[in-house]
Amino acid sequence: MRIIILGAGRVGESVAESLVSERNDITVIDPDPQRLRELEERLDLRGVAGNGIHREVMKRAGADDADMLIACASLDETNLVACKVATDLFNIPTTIARLRTDDLQEGDALLAREGFAVDHVIRPEQSVVRYIRKLIDYPEALQVLEFSGGRVLLVAVRAAHGSPVVNQTIGEFRQLFPEAQMRLVALYRQERLLRCEGATRLLPGDEIFLLADREHVRAVLRAMHRSEQPVKRVMISGGGKVGLRLARMLAGEYQVKVIERDTKRCEYLACELPGDMLVLQGDGTDEELLSDENVEHVDMFLALTSDDEDNILSAMLAKRLGAQRVLALINRRAYVDLIQGSTIDIALSPAQTVIGELLTHVRRGDVQAVHSLRRGAAEALEGVARGDRRTSKLVGRRIEQVAWPAGVEVGAIVRGDGAAQQVLLPHHDTLIESDDHLVIFIPQKRQVREVERLFQVSATFL
Repeated sequence: MRIIILGAGRVGESVAESLVSERNDITVIDPDPQRLRELEERLDLRGVAGNGIHREVMKRAGADDADMLIACASLDETNLVACKVATDLFNIPTTIARLRTDDLQEGDALLAREGFAVDHVIRPEQSVVRYIRKLIDYPEALQVLEFSGGRVLLVAVRAAHGSPVVNQTIGEFRQLFPEAQMRLVALYRQERLLRCEGATRLLPGDEIFLLADREHVRAVLRAMHRSEQPVKRVMISGGGKVGLRLARMLAGEYQVKVIERDTKRCEYLACELPGDMLVLQGDGTDEELLSDENVEHVDMFLALTSDDEDNILSAMLAKRLGAQRVLALINRRAYVDLIQGSTIDIALSPAQTVIGELLTHVRRGDVQAVHSLRRGAAEALEGVARGDRRTSKLVGRRIEQVAWPAGVEVGAIVRGDGAAQQVLLPHHDTLIESDDHLVIFIPQKRQVREVERLFQVSATFL
């Protein structure tokens, strides 16, 4: 697929890195030639220096035969105009715009083809907030991802010392939760993927990926960690866009304290947030401040400033002072890889949270949802089996009859609609029916194309 990316900032870089790894033809437009040279040296892509809303710049980027424009420049106005130019002057089939404003929502008349011609909208800050909210709802998890409108969850959890699952085999693990609609689809040990066989024994520190019916997830997670206490007290370091959005979302449900260094921003936060929410002017890396505010009683400490180093330091300090669980928002991917699984419980890359939303529009076949896992190394997707036995590689076949790539796991099948909808944990002999939603774990990105082809309907398959 030929894709033009407007903007070589943090989001644009992460998007380019993810899409290049899938052998797409990527061109990045940015006003900074030095930034583009750095990307060209590191990634297999082409850079075009200039303003992406200009016809000649877009033409040099290959807009005449591009399949998609992803506009993720820093300004909403630039992204909106670029989508209009791409559609009206070059007839690019799909346009995606990063927007910060909440005034424009996907489906609004202003974003239609007659308006700014934006097919899909991504909002990184909003995606980060939703992501963190799920981690607050399920504090034992490292990652919580939704499929089929939230009916099925993919949860990553680390096997903790003293947990009932440690030193159990996978077969015994399943017996611990006989009533739960749950399947273990992947097991990582020290960054190495292990086969999910019944005799494989779980050890402390193992990272486990579970697919489960939403109704059973909370009970399984709490049993695995011997925890019965939900999150009640949250401390947020950083009152920027992400911190403010999250504090608003948590208002009324949790006891929230917000720490912000800038005095004027503190005054703004105090006006925007409910009166019972405490806003503190100070530094999240100040040990005395954290101690005075009883960080040792905090269930979740969230370091959400725009400075990676500050977030790392404040999260590590909060953990040392007794915070139950800590999360650090980190933009630099190298930092995420370095500290993931260390003193900091969760290292979250903002750009990585929107990759799945973009990949949903890039995938071929009928793909409903995509989530990037293991910092882009693996993927989980929800695809819909269409057609019949004559036109589909899936419909009318048992799981064992499908030519799945090595290591790919079909974790769940969602069948039916509305009240009749049911979640099935497929076995080797489960028959795939038309309109089934298959939730699949793909351990290696290079296997994605093979899985996509399975969901494509062809009139001449047989």
